Amino acid sequence: MKHSCIHWFRKGLRVHDNPALKYALHDCKHMYPVFILDPWFPKNAQVGINRWRFLIEALKDLDSSLRKLNSRLFVIRGVPREVFPRLFEEWKVTRLTFEVDSEPYSQKRDKEVMDLAKQHGVEIITKISHTLYNLERVIEENNGKAPLTYVRFQTVLNKIGPPKRPVPAPTREDMKGVSTPSSETDKENYGVPTLDELGQDSTTLGPVLYPGGEQEALRRLDEYMQRTNWVCSFEKPQTSPNALKPSTTVLSPYVKFGCLSARTFWWRLAEVYHGKKHSAPPVSLHGQLLWREFFYTAAYGIPNFNKMEGNTICVQVDWDSNPEHLAAWREARTGFPFIDAIMTQLRQEGWIHHLARHAVACFLTRGDLWISWEEGQKVFEELLLDADWALNAGNWQWLSASAFFHQYFRVYSPIAFGKKTDKNGDYIKKYLPILKKFPAQYIYEPWKAPKSIQEQAGCIVGKDYPRPIVDHDTISKKNIQRMKAAYAKRSPDLSDGSLIPPLGTSLRCNFLRVPLV
Repeated sequence: MKHSCIHWFRKGLRVHDNPALKYALHDCKHMYPVFILDPWFPKNAQVGINRWRFLIEALKDLDSSLRKLNSRLFVIRGVPREVFPRLFEEWKVTRLTFEVDSEPYSQKRDKEVMDLAKQHGVEIITKISHTLYNLERVIEENNGKAPLTYVRFQTVLNKIGPPKRPVPAPTREDMKGVSTPSSETDKENYGVPTLDELGQDSTTLGPVLYPGGEQEALRRLDEYMQRTNWVCSFEKPQTSPNALKPSTTVLSPYVKFGCLSARTFWWRLAEVYHGKKHSAPPVSLHGQLLWREFFYTAAYGIPNFNKMEGNTICVQVDWDSNPEHLAAWREARTGFPFIDAIMTQLRQEGWIHHLARHAVACFLTRGDLWISWEEGQKVFEELLLDADWALNAGNWQWLSASAFFHQYFRVYSPIAFGKKTDKNGDYIKKYLPILKKFPAQYIYEPWKAPKSIQEQAGCIVGKDYPRPIVDHDTISKKNIQRMKAAYAKRSPDLSDGSLIPPLGTSLRCNFLRVPLV
């Protein structure tokens, strides 16, 4: 029997290492590659304009790749459970393939669609390729629980073995005898949307620094893999949070959208490492992929992972509600130039270095403003190109010392940390040009500059740039005591030390290497 098949693209916006797509071509006569613009996401998730643009570029690139295979992408607007019955009937579908997605909404959505497919007599094929491993297998190997330390996670993976190798992209040879029927009406109805159609104002956008799509992802990967010495010596904590150009690969948005397969990334790194001395997890590039996998596994195995309440591993903290301080943080008006420069870069470009994320996350939560990590999670979800449900929630819990990392007494200084790698404040001058004429002595603390220097710099603190909204030295010490009190109230399950990594283990956070209070 020759199938009429839909391959449903969701995150895996690529043709390389896409086993579900490859399977769709087996015994296939008609092939319909589909992406659904699901209204659930703009209604329930924060999606900023930079990420919309990246998605549109990725969809255009995917459509281009499919056309080279004599196919095309159908971008369909609607709720999946309402869309698919119509498509099953209209296209006489007998098989549906897609990549496994582990997020809670995705699991619910996919179950609904699979139930509908069965009702219509449609065969369902799912394949794991967004993660390095089968998350259920990892949890099963850990006695039915998600590993809660990186060391334990590595131990489990050592039992399982290395990730599967990526599968080749389909070729024209694979497409022999397979067609994608398409009409003029389809071209009008199922094209890639524009930003205007999505209700986005494109006039607010800056230049495209990180173009979306598989081809750009593979180009960037090739470029970095040629830098063998850099790859082999890479240690994430040694990279700079305030370099004027990224000091890391910035491949995270491409992995998030599935424009780049994590398995392809892994095995390309393995080729570079082979026979050479190289860094190791958790700080190596392999280590970064394992951090991703670690949080994916935790998010899959722990209910309510993106919330404090109902989250069994999260310390329950009585955070303050302060809309004015939250807005000042979100809008880069805290009066701390390093923090405001980071938040400005985030809004403009959709990406910031992981240590910059550490600094602003600590500042918002336990360091200075004592605002819930869930509020910061929402802002990052909106503004980051690489906003990933599991990683975003996991990292905010880590940085607020709510889970995974428990040395709450180690606090990033919003002044000293930036000076470590940028004494002259060039990063601040780039993103906060109002401060560019301040001498290096005052660039991190402009409020300390004499009035005459402020006048010479053309920026009066309190008028042209805000005064600090808190006294860091005072409030950080107070907040350490508040965290101490929150920890004292923890349940027995969280107070036995099982989740707290000892100093010196490979789970230790970069807090151990940065200027503190």
